[in-house]
Amino acid sequence: MVNVSTVTEFLLEGFAEAWELRLLLSTLFLLMYLATLLGNLIIVTITTLDQNLHTPMYFFLRNLSITDMCYISITAPSACVNTLTDNRAISMVGCATQIFLVIFCACVETLFLTIMAHDRCVAICQPLRYPVILSHKFCVKSTLVSLVCSVIYATLHTGITFRLSFCGSNVVHQYFCDIPSLLKLSCSDTFSNKLFNLLCAMGVGGSNFVFIVTSYVRIFSTVLKFPVKEEHGKAFSTCVPHILVVSVFFSSGAIVYLRPPVKSGMIQDKIFSVFYTIVPPFLNPVIYSLRNKQVKEAARKVILGKLYLGKL
Repeated sequence: MVNVSTVTEFLLEGFAEAWELRLLLSTLFLLMYLATLLGNLIIVTITTLDQNLHTPMYFFLRNLSITDMCYISITAPSACVNTLTDNRAISMVGCATQIFLVIFCACVETLFLTIMAHDRCVAICQPLRYPVILSHKFCVKSTLVSLVCSVIYATLHTGITFRLSFCGSNVVHQYFCDIPSLLKLSCSDTFSNKLFNLLCAMGVGGSNFVFIVTSYVRIFSTVLKFPVKEEHGKAFSTCVPHILVVSVFFSSGAIVYLRPPVKSGMIQDKIFSVFYTIVPPFLNPVIYSLRNKQVKEAARKVILGKLYLGKL
């Protein structure tokens, strides 16, 4: 029997019910969105224009910044507008598109963070082999493989989710379309979907997380063997920002997708969703620009160069 959905559109929830709180949160998230776009755009511009930053580390940082701009643009602007205008409706196609794009960007982000951990591990543990292992060919190939794998992963999740029937309530208790919220609305048997999501989260997310943790265990064990304490600080200052972003991204995503459904946990779901869809893209430019001397120096040279050309 072919499943026929009686729901033609979904109604998304805003950030809050009270108008004052809706206005406050929408303004806050809109400012975070604009700051994210500006910060990541600066990183993309700097790492593109400055020849000294044409290294694998900054190649992947540039890719991560592009991904972050796309990632946050899928949910934040529409959520802010919907919350302020109370226009909560989203079509079935629009919901499917949003789920596909969110999963695609989240998967790309996961793979890029993993590759960046590998990059730092090779740079610190095998510095003499770094140019060979992290060659330009490897960087391009790993980026393309990440994009292709993410398309396949997102397509599978979206297709399996929208094979279900939605014939009850159409109110999505979230500020964007996500799989856990839709599974709660389905009148079909969702056991196979939940099992598939669990296996994918454990397989893809878990394996990448283990690889990242293993990489940093190797990094820290190598750093502690350095005779000069200044080198300890330099290595740790490079790795700590990456660890912070990874921790926020993986922990909040895992809580949303792996914990059992709780009817009273809708507000918590929104909070955790903010921490894996809005906060990581916002943190990346702040961390990498404020803590990285090379990026700050490159930014200074680019700005001074533009000012100098402007006076000619």
